[in-house]
Amino acid sequence: MFDKIPVTHKPENTKIALLAGGSSGERPISLKSAEGAKDALTEAGYEVKQLDPSEPSDLKALIDGDFDVAFLALHGKGGEDGAIQGFLQTIGLPYTCSGIWGSAVSIDKTKAKVFYRESGIPTPAGITVSRGDDYDAADIVSELGNKVVVKAATEGSSIGVYIVEGAESLEEALKEALQIDTKALVEQYVSGTELTCVVMGSGETSQALPVIEIIPQNESYDFESKYAPGGSKHVCPARIDSVATEGVQKYAVRAHNALGCEGVTRTDFLLEDNGDMWALETNTVPGMTATSLLPDAARAVGVSFPELTKMMVQMALDSWK
Repeated sequence: MFDKIPVTHKPENTKIALLAGGSSGERPISLKSAEGAKDALTEAGYEVKQLDPSEPSDLKALIDGDFDVAFLALHGKGGEDGAIQGFLQTIGLPYTCSGIWGSAVSIDKTKAKVFYRESGIPTPAGITVSRGDDYDAADIVSELGNKVVVKAATEGSSIGVYIVEGAESLEEALKEALQIDTKALVEQYVSGTELTCVVMGSGETSQALPVIEIIPQNESYDFESKYAPGGSKHVCPARIDSVATEGVQKYAVRAHNALGCEGVTRTDFLLEDNGDMWALETNTVPGMTATSLLPDAARAVGVSFPELTKMMVQMALDSWK
């Protein structure tokens, strides 16, 4: 049972700086998220000004403005890695989603995996390869299996993700991933039902929303599946039994807290036919486009998109770092 977060501030008296754009590879998705968030915030009654942190004049406007809260729609590097969080912390402006530390740890898939394991959260076996490392692709295949997933360590939206078979293909995928990022995660390939779970709150107040089942049109939940119209179908609540549902929700909350996250996160999972479940990654600034999962999960518990934004703003005010 989801308990709605009490909203005590008055939207009409709360001025929002909506941060979107940035200079990461996820800039186009960030701008799409901002469209959805701006509509919802405006409908909720806020005065909203959209700013792009990649523009020095917009950063100055953040410092000089009389904003009450920064609402983050920034994805990827500069938006989810603690950089903008540090800036907002320095100028004393409350902001939505996680703080500096939680953001920095969560964006790095290799570091997040360490915290998953330490907290008893099942996650596929993986090996980290850094740019300049002397590695043997055949040895990696021998350890993880012939079919593996290569992921650029700090990219999101499935940028720099490759599903490959064999040492030769792995070698090529690593070259590609290490051009995008300084580190790559090579992960054991697991197949199953794609699931995701949104968590809201912090610490003991953290609570999971209904699990969403993702049915991608492509082989995996890739960039096109995430953002192209009709690229995937979302089923909420997911068509899984109560044991699996409770397991995913438990591990999503545990991941949220193990990584030091606040506000809203979304952790992705795979559920095998035998019931084994695996945490893949935790997103600290979930998307808010028309096809995004966060608004879907909120609607499933009777929370409209505008109401969701009010809760996010309230959490930012309540947990000002």
